[in-house]
Amino acid sequence: MDITYYGHASFGVHYHSCDLVFDPFIRPNEKASGIDVSSIKANHILVSHGHEDHVADVETIAKNNDATVVSNFEIVSWFEKKGVSGHPMNFGGSWDFDFGKVKYVQAAHSSVLPDGSYGGNPGGFVVEIEGYTFYYAGDTALSYDMKLIGELHNLDFAFLPIGDNFTMGVDDAVRAADFINCKKIIGMHYDTFGYIEIDHNQAKQAFAKAGIELTLMEIGQTINL
Repeated sequence: MDITYYGHASFGVHYHSCDLVFDPFIRPNEKASGIDVSSIKANHILVSHGHEDHVADVETIAKNNDATVVSNFEIVSWFEKKGVSGHPMNFGGSWDFDFGKVKYVQAAHSSVLPDGSYGGNPGGFVVEIEGYTFYYAGDTALSYDMKLIGELHNLDFAFLPIGDNFTMGVDDAVRAADFINCKKIIGMHYDTFGYIEIDHNQAKQAFAKAGIELTLMEIGQTINL
């Protein structure tokens, strides 16, 4: 399984013929200026919530690839009005797609779309693809509900926000990794803005002290898990 980092909280996950994109915010992100949005492949785009720094490039990537947007009902309906295909979900629901299974889970955050439209409740995703299971937390605070994810799913890895201020910081993310019972974490939602700049070495040391591997990817980097 190949994972590509597009900056902020945006990732591509590629496995065989499956191309997933999560929360694409690329062109407005100066740090991601080296990413060519037109070259990004996607079968499905999973959107955690409606804030612009998570949906800015959804429409373009979806239309370039005839991709399906997977999110809550409100976000999917908003994009459908723009001519984008969608699959609506809500908390606790799961669906068997052609690439695998997706469950929409809670996130403790807020959600409004760029034009001020109601963005529904923010969420995250537990994804199962041919023997791999991973958790994309979206923007969230630490929540005791995360323990249920650890109890119900055997996670291979997880994407967790670590930038603080708008989401969990490093210390809470370490606790979240314990709650979800996952030893391999990919950090996200950090360094993009001044409010969420972090010390990379301190972050890695905090996770390592807890026996957890934290990966901080370079924008444009692809790793294999």
